[in-house]
Amino acid sequence: MSILKAIFRILINKYFLTTVAFVVWMVFFDSNNLLTRNVLQEKLDGLNVEKQFYLKEIKKDSTLTHQLLSDSVQLEKFARERYLMKKVKEDVFLVIDTTADQRP
Repeated sequence: MSILKAIFRILINKYFLTTVAFVVWMVFFDSNNLLTRNVLQEKLDGLNVEKQFYLKEIKKDSTLTHQLLSDSVQLEKFARERYLMKKVKEDVFLVIDTTADQRP
């Protein structure tokens, strides 16, 4: 019986109640509660992944730009392949591989 009284005394202690109320407030009701922080952390992780992707793409495009600006042969090859440009009195035939589109 004395154990129950000791537990009851701890449970009604004003410091214990204040601590429990503070923890409940911080976990559920505060504007920076744990649920909101979890959602924001997931969003931040997704944005960091996107940032890394775009940094990698920027680096790839900047090397391609440097290559195209410094080498006229590369520039001509790029224009012919990407934009289907041709020289005067020249015919361009497109060969499209349809086997890559078929799925077994």
